[in-house]
Amino acid sequence: MELNAPILVHWIDLDLLSRLGVAAVLGLLLGLDREVRGHEAGFRTHGLICFAAAAMTVSMISLYGQIGGDRADPLRIFEATGAFIGIIGAGLIVFSKGEVKNLTTAAHLWLAAVIGVACGAAQWPLVAIASVISFVMLTVLGFVESFWERRRAKPEEE
Repeated sequence: MELNAPILVHWIDLDLLSRLGVAAVLGLLLGLDREVRGHEAGFRTHGLICFAAAAMTVSMISLYGQIGGDRADPLRIFEATGAFIGIIGAGLIVFSKGEVKNLTTAAHLWLAAVIGVACGAAQWPLVAIASVISFVMLTVLGFVESFWERRRAKPEEE
């Protein structure tokens, strides 16, 4: 059996470190909102998922280059990531007392995985745009949602 050549530690370059490092940091930042709000999947879970997706993507791109396009399908990385996040998300979502809980957290884990894949592929404009929009949707819209909920609750109290 023929294996790909090993990559020695002294061959680690700035490109690889930036792809994986940015994914880890962004994953942690993406999960910070969930952590602050006390949800089950916090910053460590988001960080690990984003980093793992980036590592899988970097590995697939490297293998694709080493074994050639005839025998490799790099799009399978999306299939594997989607299946894994589906399992994690299904375990998080709870239906209790007529309410669905953790749906946003499950969706956000999926986004963390997508951002990780984009980091691994060095698609920096996509990483930046997705991260900013994610931050706005979770944090800023979270404040707006809280405001609306407080406003809805006031007429009932009067």
